[in-house]
Amino acid sequence: MRRTWNAASIVILAALIAITTVLTMLVRVPVAPTRGYIHLGDTGVYFSAFAFGPIIGALAGGLGTGLADLLSGYAYYAPISFVVHGLQGLLAGYLAYRAAIGRQILGWVLGSLVMIAGYFLAELILYGVGAALVEVPGNIIQAAVGGVIAIPLVAAIRRAWPPIDTLGQPRSWEER
Repeated sequence: MRRTWNAASIVILAALIAITTVLTMLVRVPVAPTRGYIHLGDTGVYFSAFAFGPIIGALAGGLGTGLADLLSGYAYYAPISFVVHGLQGLLAGYLAYRAAIGRQILGWVLGSLVMIAGYFLAELILYGVGAALVEVPGNIIQAAVGGVIAIPLVAAIRRAWPPIDTLGQPRSWEER
């Protein structure tokens, strides 16, 4: 787990926040009852969590999707996205940081449940039970696509570029 922040970790975090923001805004499939949308942001959340751990997963997930909401005219959703996707990234990273595929699948499934339940509760409060239920299938698809892309992506990058596991970590005593 990350205990120190150096320049490389801050740059990595900023890049992952930007990537998650772009993935969230790039492809949007509207969901009528809540005027929300299905997006690819979960790919960024899971990639960040599995490759760089729970703290970066939480920050990239929460800030990336929250920023996308602000930039897309969904400012009222930004705090919800920050908390829900932040918790999703935190849990997924805690369970699956630098882990084998079995643990990544576990992190993906449990992180997805947190996201689906979090949005269900928020939409239940905002719109009522009918609209909240209509959103569930879209959130399931969104989480499924995010994991299906992120898990092989992390594996492929680790094979092609093994230093990813040490990227942003202190390299000498002076950097600690």
